[in-house]
Amino acid sequence: DLDLLTLLASQIATAIDNNNLIEQLESANQALFSEKEKAQVTLSSIGDAVITTDIQGRIEYLNPVAEQLFSTQLGEARSKQLAELGTLLFEDSRQPANDLGAHCLRERLLSPSFPTLILVGRDGREIYIEPNAAPIRAHDGQVFGIALVFRDVSQTRELTQQLSYQSTHDVLTGLFNRHEFEYQVKQAIRDAQVSGREHSLLHMDVDQFKVINDTCGHAAGDELLRQLALLLKANLRERDTLARLGGDEFALLLENCTPTDALEVADAFRAEVQRFRFKWGDRIFAVGMSVGLVAINRDSGSAANLLSAADAACYVAKDHGRNQIHVYESRDHDLVRHRGEMQWVERIQRALEEHRLRLSWQEIRRTDGAVEPCRHVELLLRMVDDDGSEILPMAFIPAAERYFIMPAIDSWVISETLHLCQRYLAAEREQQCLFAVNLSGASLKDPAFRRMLLTSLRENPDLGPHLCFEITETAAIGNLAVVNEFIGAMREFGCRFALDDFGSGLSSFTYLKNLKVDYLKIDGAFVRDITTNAIDRAMVEAIHRIGHQMGLKTVAEYVEADATLAMLREIGVDYAQGNGLHAPEPLETLCGGST
Repeated sequence: DLDLLTLLASQIATAIDNNNLIEQLESANQALFSEKEKAQVTLSSIGDAVITTDIQGRIEYLNPVAEQLFSTQLGEARSKQLAELGTLLFEDSRQPANDLGAHCLRERLLSPSFPTLILVGRDGREIYIEPNAAPIRAHDGQVFGIALVFRDVSQTRELTQQLSYQSTHDVLTGLFNRHEFEYQVKQAIRDAQVSGREHSLLHMDVDQFKVINDTCGHAAGDELLRQLALLLKANLRERDTLARLGGDEFALLLENCTPTDALEVADAFRAEVQRFRFKWGDRIFAVGMSVGLVAINRDSGSAANLLSAADAACYVAKDHGRNQIHVYESRDHDLVRHRGEMQWVERIQRALEEHRLRLSWQEIRRTDGAVEPCRHVELLLRMVDDDGSEILPMAFIPAAERYFIMPAIDSWVISETLHLCQRYLAAEREQQCLFAVNLSGASLKDPAFRRMLLTSLRENPDLGPHLCFEITETAAIGNLAVVNEFIGAMREFGCRFALDDFGSGLSSFTYLKNLKVDYLKIDGAFVRDITTNAIDRAMVEAIHRIGHQMGLKTVAEYVEADATLAMLREIGVDYAQGNGLHAPEPLETLCGGST
């Protein structure tokens, strides 16, 4: 039947169309599933927590990071509100911040900005997070959900806080450091200028710290500083600022505290430290604290000037016997002297950097006029000033000794002397030369200086017999063990030694038996007037006689006149030195050319 065939054909065609549609739907579903799977894989691999909710804020999805952050699973969290998963607080106000989705919808922003939040976990642990929120829109623009992204910034925040702390605090003691303390002093100066209130600044220096540090090691020194920091902090008012400036130096800013009141506070601190006992191993040490005090008022200068004034006052306190307090006054004689020395320190350091130190030479001659096979000269230090004038050592050496610059100066002198000695030997002169150089007590105690000298002589052993080191009596007796060890080490290279300025210090003949020196140099203060002063002559005779008994050659310094030389010859002194015999000359006249 034609109609039946037509109907059957129509049904077959419809079936074919339906199958094509089913295949298309299945293909679309497969593509959709694939895209969904890709989206889930992408969300799972993201390092931030991702949460999606519906329009009412009910949770629909958590990626694995979000599950870990909120300590929950998607199945447990689905359909819940965000507030049910954990407590979110604004960092600054610590007010609840669980309505982020609603805020996002109200603002109608793609990604409104939020301040840092704190997520309080179930265990009470606080996690810092940076949130972002955005509405989820359909193709027609209709909002049907919200996407929340939380980034855990706890580690970054902790690192930032740590760096911030380290920039303002001393690593060893946990106190404020110099940089932060200077900032606090500047704030106090501004307050004094605006309000008229007075504050006070204390500079505190630990007495005997170097003794403990040198005898027990740096670990002991560090522990002492930590214990002292705790001791000082325990006696602070809440509004006071305590800092470690460096080394064994502390500083204290007393807010709204007059100098009179600050003096009482300083004395209480000093007494507390004096009572303190530091134990290291089986040894117990007593320490003290020297304090410099300066007022901060509307007439105060800069923070740098105030800190310098407090440091100067502390130095004077140390100079007056340690464990003292000194109040800064601009016309203080001791402070004026200290400021002058500090200016010398700057000039010396600049001269070292700019190579403006010079050596000259002065001959040491026999009193009987005989010529020896080996010439004996002393190398004398000079400093060239900015204007080219020559500065004698007596002007700058005291400041260099007081502020520990002598090892640097002596290192320069040794380097120049060795260079000079090499040039002199290379010239192959008939008459040999013994070069005498002065060494300070600070250099003798400095391990780095001793290592430098030993290394130099090991590299140039032929120079040893041409060197004579002059050590003052006070430096030798004050560091007897170190000096004897040094002399022993240098004698292995053939070096000789002279005890300089004998008679100016302790004049302890007993120590001479323990010092293996070759020459005994009689202080010029006794030599200068021996022709007119019987006591001076008696001193010179006594020193010479005992020196000869010990097998030492004697040298008289500051010989200015023929009559003096004649009397020294009569006494029997072996050598003489002074401008009356030979005025100092530039090195070029000794070996020619530039050094």
